[in-house]
Amino acid sequence: MLDAAVSVFSRRGYHAASMDEIAEVAGISKPMVYAYLGAKEDLFAACVRREADRLLAAVVGVADGDELPPEELLWRGLRAFFAFVDENRDGWAVLYRQARGEGGSLGTELDSIRGRVVDVITLLLGRTKAVHGSERTAGTDVDLAALAHALVGATESLAGWKVDHPEERPDAVASRLMNFVWVGFDNLLRGQVWRPHTATEPT
Repeated sequence: MLDAAVSVFSRRGYHAASMDEIAEVAGISKPMVYAYLGAKEDLFAACVRREADRLLAAVVGVADGDELPPEELLWRGLRAFFAFVDENRDGWAVLYRQARGEGGSLGTELDSIRGRVVDVITLLLGRTKAVHGSERTAGTDVDLAALAHALVGATESLAGWKVDHPEERPDAVASRLMNFVWVGFDNLLRGQVWRPHTATEPT
């Protein structure tokens, strides 16, 4: 039933999707859908939670290992993220193209999930800074958290691009983002910081 609901919600959107169509795709009666999963709002929330759990499990499952270098953990996480998007486009659409526009409790839940991802990335960046030693710098903890937010935002945006370009392989997309982000972060670790020539630096 959830598979059918995700498929319909991804194509129709929350408001245009009907319980009749979901029941038809699932091959069961509409009263059965209501009996097992509740009203449309409850069904949509269940779809969002399931797809979010699957996405987090896919990423955390491959990016877990203290013995690996931090950059390898990040690479594995990005590759798993884009592979999930490639293999579960309906689920991605429900999470980021449908649920994001609904606001309310669903929006709050998605923000919470996104916050968990940001926390993981912040820890990875902090680990990398610690591994490279105190003679190098990548800024304060606030800087690391800001960079993590930027990376997560870039990942989400690039995933949307990936959906519109299905011919692009997940590894290739992950590699592009890894090069864009990690080369710059490595320079930060070496103390190479860009500063504006004329504007006043933010305080």
